[in-house]
Amino acid sequence: MKWSRLIVYGLLIVLAIGFLVPLGVVIVNSLRSNQEIASSSLIAWPTHLTFANYPQAWNKFCMAEHCWGIQPYMVNSLTLTIPATILSTLLGALAGYSISLWRFRGDQLVFGLVTLGIFLPEQMKLIPWVVVLRDLGLMNTIAGLVLIHTVQGLSFTTLFCRNYYIGIPQDLLKAARIDGAGFFRIFWRIILPLSPPILIVTVIFQFTGIWNEFLFGVTFTSGEQQPVTAALIALSAAITSEPLFGDQNAAVLIAALPTLLVYLFGGRYFLRGLTAGAVK
Repeated sequence: MKWSRLIVYGLLIVLAIGFLVPLGVVIVNSLRSNQEIASSSLIAWPTHLTFANYPQAWNKFCMAEHCWGIQPYMVNSLTLTIPATILSTLLGALAGYSISLWRFRGDQLVFGLVTLGIFLPEQMKLIPWVVVLRDLGLMNTIAGLVLIHTVQGLSFTTLFCRNYYIGIPQDLLKAARIDGAGFFRIFWRIILPLSPPILIVTVIFQFTGIWNEFLFGVTFTSGEQQPVTAALIALSAAITSEPLFGDQNAAVLIAALPTLLVYLFGGRYFLRGLTAGAVK
């Protein structure tokens, strides 16, 4: 038993190191000067630490034809991710509540159609979204991406919330109806106060998924309207002949920082929310 446990721990340590090595390389190179990296290699310990790459990447680094750094693209991603996360979570909670606690004819069919979106590849949705955004006048706008990610996220948030709400006793709703509460009052006064565990899951899931999404950002936006993940593709197109690996690694780390912080501070709540209601 002792040897089997040691083997398991050893394998887990090896896997953890394998996953963390790329992140470690990016962190180390973000603290090395461009000249030091160019004179040695990308995999080396810094002879001296420098933090100059971070302000350079934030507001001076050149990507494609612009030298304003990564700052405006980070603002675009925040402007996109925060409202899309809130809207998709609230609408998914409302849809999950409707399907699980207000049974109606064809509710399972509706639930199946909504969750079907989880299994459809993103590429097959591009042309329909082109038509929708063109007709609404939202091409190459952050508002267009908010609409896309709100709709795209409904499949996940509805699935999570429905599976959580189905465990709420129907007697609770019956008592509220007897007291005169309607559909929306029950939702706001009873269901939402019981929802923090699953809402934390959906918020973390949606925030990280929307922030890291690349396909829609690079397809439907360009130039100043791009989110940071789409803009990072221009890192290899810096308008200088000198390799700027230090600045590039700092920019990549800054772009990844919000999702890293979300998992760092919300990871334990994410696990609690996923397992909430698993054992009744």
